[in-house]
Amino acid sequence: MLEKKGTNGRTSMQSVRSFVRSHKISQASTFPYCDASVDVCTHRTNQYYITRQDSTESNARSYPRKFPFALAKARGSWIEDVEGNKYLDFLCGAGTLALGHNDPEINQAMVDLITSNAPLHTLDLTTPVKDEFVHTLLDLLPLELKNNAKIQFCSPSGTDATDAALKLCKTATGRSSIIAFGGGYHGMGHGALACTGNLAAKEKVNALMPDVHFFPFPYSYRCPFAIGGDDGIDAACAYFERTLKDPESGITKPAAVIIESIQGEGGVIPAPIKFLQTIRRVTKELDIPLIVDEIQCGIGRSGKFFAFEYADIVPDVILLSKAIGGTQPMAVVVYNKKLDKWMQGAHTGTFRGNQLAMKAGTVVMNRVSNADFLAEVIKKGNYIEKRLIELKSKVSIIGDVRGKGLMLGIEFVNPKETIDSIGSFPASGEVAAEVQYKCFEKKLVVEKGGRNGSVMRCLCALNISDDDLVKAIDIFEEVVIAVNKKYGK
Repeated sequence: MLEKKGTNGRTSMQSVRSFVRSHKISQASTFPYCDASVDVCTHRTNQYYITRQDSTESNARSYPRKFPFALAKARGSWIEDVEGNKYLDFLCGAGTLALGHNDPEINQAMVDLITSNAPLHTLDLTTPVKDEFVHTLLDLLPLELKNNAKIQFCSPSGTDATDAALKLCKTATGRSSIIAFGGGYHGMGHGALACTGNLAAKEKVNALMPDVHFFPFPYSYRCPFAIGGDDGIDAACAYFERTLKDPESGITKPAAVIIESIQGEGGVIPAPIKFLQTIRRVTKELDIPLIVDEIQCGIGRSGKFFAFEYADIVPDVILLSKAIGGTQPMAVVVYNKKLDKWMQGAHTGTFRGNQLAMKAGTVVMNRVSNADFLAEVIKKGNYIEKRLIELKSKVSIIGDVRGKGLMLGIEFVNPKETIDSIGSFPASGEVAAEVQYKCFEKKLVVEKGGRNGSVMRCLCALNISDDDLVKAIDIFEEVVIAVNKKYGK
């Protein structure tokens, strides 16, 4: 009755009012999204909004297909839909919300800026807010880079940061080829997508940026050399070095090497310390700029402010987005000034002067870079990893648990199929999808990634409470044990 439509496609308010009067219902108490001060009720169901979204938004939309709800409220690690259902959010904007939803300090900083009459859109003109953001970020860089760093503000997406870095390195070196890695993800723009490993996203897009060469990324559970363990890492290191130093390799000297410290969309695969160190050593020896993509794994997600700090390396270029904007759109490229060969206006973006993002991002950097905060991230990550390893011992559908800090991945497999040459079962996107669906039913939002969508990923708020953390893992464990009864052996 409440969804009865008029000829104009809208809910008949006359029918709603009649229903309320006839049942002597208080609008304010019965319908959570009614404003009692006016005689209008705006209550709608999740299905109402999903149906409207389906009819108006691009077929490229993805998350609504997995999470069919319309969000109304959010705070901390919790989100609430328009029907009043509350969910624990372990997606958090794909890692964007480092301090969760509507953090009071972040919100207050943005409110203070808005009410101060400060400019909110400044292109690349400087402001006190921008100056504070820049110098806060510079102070967090490794000393070797801090003293020689430049910052490029981009259009507010990681994709544009990637494209800017590629242009920067090509301009500075005069070279064209790029080295990337299987399983890597760097965005959806033409240049960024060309450097991304996932084939499904590329198959229908013709003539992507040419001259990108992919190298194996160490992945012990599915070692590209079918070796695994330390021997697999050694093989990846040797292959990288020997190929780039081989005059018959077929690859011209690259303009850059681009790599994620921890592969995110590729399945939460940390780059081994030895591998990162080898890449840094070889690129230095050959004078090849090293671009490290920290868009998802940076800003404290790994338990270090930058995930590359585990390997004690200093990149030539760092890509930052997602959490760096403190919930607001922001992307920056930090690079060694020796590469700053750009002409005026060589890379621009209308919204590169987002003052709200700079203000909020400064709050995030100050909070997350605190040693005690990062120690808590590691502590919470260790708790999750311990629980997941214990869970893995109880079921047969989990093949691997891996990650660092609060960036963790659980790879689901089909244990009824044949193992490969190094003892790994085939990845199962079907099992992972079932786990995701059942988690959503139990009010836990968690996202997949990896080969065939088989890896469930932890991207919760870095300041998630212990109680919320335990609750989420309890739900996840309950679901996995139930799904194992269907798919396990």
